[in-house]
Amino acid sequence: MPDANEKAAHEAHRRAAAQHDIAAKAHRTAAEHNEKGDETQTSWHSQRALEHSDHAFKLAKEAHSKSGQMETL
Repeated sequence: MPDANEKAAHEAHRRAAAQHDIAAKAHRTAAEHNEKGDETQTSWHSQRALEHSDHAFKLAKEAHSKSGQMETL
């Protein structure tokens, strides 16, 4: 059974993955608007994608840090 550190690391990785998914969706939406020639919406969604990507990266670093705290058997 996982201990508290393992659970925390798993949850941190799950949050990072979810944020990566949100960033990917924003990137796809920006690309769709770009194909339509809608520069305003392309710019807005691109900015959101960057913000989500930056947040995902931060969460991934935190998850990696928590994974490093786990003990090996």
